[in-house]
Amino acid sequence: MKTRMKKRYVLVPAVILALLLLGKTFFPYLVWLPAMNVTQTLLGWWPASWKEEVLLHDGGKIIVKRSQTRGGRHEIGQDVPVNKHTLSVVLPESGKKITWQTTIGPDLEDTELQPLALDIISGIPYLVTTPMGCIAYNKWKRPNPPYVFLKYSDNDWQQIPVDELPLQITKANMVISGFQLRRERLLSHRFGVVPAEEITRINEESKHKEVQYLKVFVREPLDASFIENLCEKRVLYKGSWILPNDIIGQKFIDKQKK
Repeated sequence: MKTRMKKRYVLVPAVILALLLLGKTFFPYLVWLPAMNVTQTLLGWWPASWKEEVLLHDGGKIIVKRSQTRGGRHEIGQDVPVNKHTLSVVLPESGKKITWQTTIGPDLEDTELQPLALDIISGIPYLVTTPMGCIAYNKWKRPNPPYVFLKYSDNDWQQIPVDELPLQITKANMVISGFQLRRERLLSHRFGVVPAEEITRINEESKHKEVQYLKVFVREPLDASFIENLCEKRVLYKGSWILPNDIIGQKFIDKQKK
C-alpha cells in the first residue's frame, strides 16, 4: 500500500511538470491561433447567410437573401476575405426566383462588385453595385460615377449606363457593410429578417465623407481628385496591374515571366 502511494506521489508531480513543459513549448503558438484566423481558414468555405427586408422606391418591401463564403490570400492577423457573394429574391408579381452572384479574386473573370441597392421598376429588377477595391475599379475601366448598374433582362443581369437607371433609385437599401467580418457575424447569427429600418440605421453608422456616395447615389461624374484618391489608375501588363508607364514594374514582371 505504501509503495503504491509513493509511486502516486512521484507520478503526479512528473505529469504536472510534463504539462508545464509542453505548455511552455506550445503556448506561444496557441496564442497566435486567433491572430492567424485558423477558425476562419478552416470554416471559411461554410457560407454565412442572412435575410434583409429591402425597401423599394414605392414603399413596397421584398425579402433578399444574402450569402457569402470566405477564402483566398490574406496577411496574418487580417480577416479572411469574402470570395463569393450571392443575392436571391423572389419577384413579388411573377413569383420567379432570381439570383445574382459576384466572385472576388485576382482573376480577370472575378467581377468583384459590392451590392448597394436592389429595386423593381415596372416589374424589372435593377441592381446598383460598386467595384470592390482599386484593382476591381480598374477592371471595370474606372467608371465615374463609381458604380456598375445592372438590369435583369432576358433571364440575365446586363450592365447599363447611368442614364438608363430609373430616377426612382436614389439610395442604398441593403446593408453596405456586409462584407466586413464583424458585420457578417452580427447579421448571420440573428434570428429572422433584418428590418428595413435597421438597414437604414446600420448604413448611417458611417459618417465619413468618402463613403457618402455609397449611401446616396450620384449621377454626375465626381471630382477627378476624389476619384484619384479613391483609386489611382492602373494598367494591366502581362496579368499584373501596374502604374501607367511603370518601366521598372514592367522589367520586374518580364524577369518573373522568364
